[in-house]
Amino acid sequence: MKALVELVRAPAALTVLGDTVAGAAAAGNPLRGRRLALPLASVSLYWAGMALNDWADRRVDSVERPERPIPSGRISPSQALAVAGTLTVAGLGLAAYGDALRVALPLAGAVWAYDLALKSTVAGPAAMALCRGLDVMLGASGARTAVPSALVMAGHTFGLTVLSRGEVHGATNATAKAALAGTAVATFAAVTGRARSWRHRLGALAFGAMYAANVGAAQLAASRDPSAPVVRKATMAGIHGMVPLQAALAARRGSLLGAGLIAGAAPAVKRLARLVSPT
Repeated sequence: MKALVELVRAPAALTVLGDTVAGAAAAGNPLRGRRLALPLASVSLYWAGMALNDWADRRVDSVERPERPIPSGRISPSQALAVAGTLTVAGLGLAAYGDALRVALPLAGAVWAYDLALKSTVAGPAAMALCRGLDVMLGASGARTAVPSALVMAGHTFGLTVLSRGEVHGATNATAKAALAGTAVATFAAVTGRARSWRHRLGALAFGAMYAANVGAAQLAASRDPSAPVVRKATMAGIHGMVPLQAALAARRGSLLGAGLIAGAAPAVKRLARLVSPT
């Protein structure tokens, strides 16, 4: 069981629950009734992607990260692939129950395409960004009003993915500075635009400030010292930073309760990351 938890980076799923909340808020369609299955669909597809990632990277990990479940022998490659397939089917089933299969299908396709073909190419960051954007659209059941929120999360993910490529061998100052600039743009986009009321605007500003401070500080440090350990810290901050960014988007579009629930997951994300790395 511990090996399975590590394989799918189970605790890191807390960073994707807010995607569907932000998407639902942007669409003006709360997550209730059958739509409560959509956050679970998001988690299932995220876990599937993590398992598939380790299956695809098993040879590289045997050299660079031998402690991972597959190279350490605790999970076989066939078991990892079976987990990825089962979780993908489960995610699609939950999305169908929540009436969002039309978004879940391309999301699942993007996840598999990224892990199996695109991750190591120049298209890798864009593919990962597409996955995150579609995850937001999953909560909106494809409503066009959620596109701006989806683009904010996709933009953050693009910068995070580009920077994360320096986790093992280090990055460049230019890459870290570009990621920092992207964080500034994402913050601006998350807190501006139409808000439900001044209270919702204030909520968005508060969560946006949390996002900018935590992620920006780590990326600023990486721009000064782009060595692998510092880049890893910046990558971790970027993953954790998805939570307040999602909360800012949800708050601005009218879901202060949803934003509060998302933000409440932040401390748990950081504590659990000490036990199971999300990267």
